[in-house]
This record gives sequence, structure tokens and C-alpha cells, in this order.
Amino acid sequence: MITIVSSTNQKNSRSRQIAEYYRQQIQQAGAESRIVDLADLPIDFIYSALYANFGKHDAFNAIRDSVENASKLIFIVPEYNGSFPGVLKAFLDGFHYPSKLSGKMVALVGISDGGSGNPLGMSHLTDIMSFMNATVLGLRVKIPFLKKNWVEGEIQDEFIKTLIRQQIETLVSF
Repeated sequence: MITIVSSTNQKNSRSRQIAEYYRQQIQQAGAESRIVDLADLPIDFIYSALYANFGKHDAFNAIRDSVENASKLIFIVPEYNGSFPGVLKAFLDGFHYPSKLSGKMVALVGISDGGSGNPLGMSHLTDIMSFMNATVLGLRVKIPFLKKNWVEGEIQDEFIKTLIRQQIETLVSF
């Protein structure tokens, strides 16, 4: 089972749409997947689920546990202010220590309206995943210029499609 994380708390985001696209591609590759959407996080989780309140928020714990207990992960990472959404960092701050992601394979997909596909955000997230002792797949897919490359639920660029297939094949076979 591959868990795909839509890494923003915006409802109906393009991150979620791309997560759905990944789920379809994973199914075509013969594997199972599910989506965890950070838009489903409880609105009060920063105050009621982290730090001194660790483990006391059942709704947060269920979402956290579904990610921590995944065997393989894909994070769809939109570019926010040259990095990734703060809600993702706050979500990760609510994980167990030592990390339950230790030794698990994590794939990263950067998305942006600009021309780079969020390489800085993926770099920042790679550092955090390394601290959590996860194994980050070297092939990080970047999807830039979303208005051009993401049209009606489909990736338009053939090279990006090829990279997505390669990333999924590698993750499935790990």
C-alpha cells in the first residue's frame, strides 16, 4: 500500500488533484494506494494535538497514524514561499519520536506555478525526512508551470509523464 499525501490544507487544491492522478497511475502499475489530504486535518490540531498535548487528539492521531503506518509514501509538495506549506511541517512535528518513518521509502513530487517545480521545498523536506531516517527516492518529480502542464486532470508534458511512471515503478518495486 502506497500512501499519497496531499501536503496542503487548502480544500480542493491542485495538490489533491495530482494526488488523485498519482493514485490512478499507481493502480495502472498494479499496486494499491490511498490518499491522505492535509485539508482533512482538524482545524485546531496545532493547539490541541502537538507538544504537551501529544496523543490527545483522536482525529489528528488517526491521520498521523495513517501516514506513520504506511509502508511507502509519496508527498505531493506545492511551492509556498520558496519551500513547502507550513501545515506540512506542523503535521510532521506531531509524529512520534523516534520516527516511525525510519527505513521507509518516500517519494517527492514538487509542483509550482513557476518554472522550477519546487526544488527548494523538496530539498527542505528531504532534510526533514533524512532526520526522520526515511529513505528519500532520488528521482524527485518536478511539475512546473501548472497552468500549462496540468489541464483537465491530466499531465500535458510527455517527459514529466515518463518521470512519473519511472518514479512509481521504482517505488512499487522497493
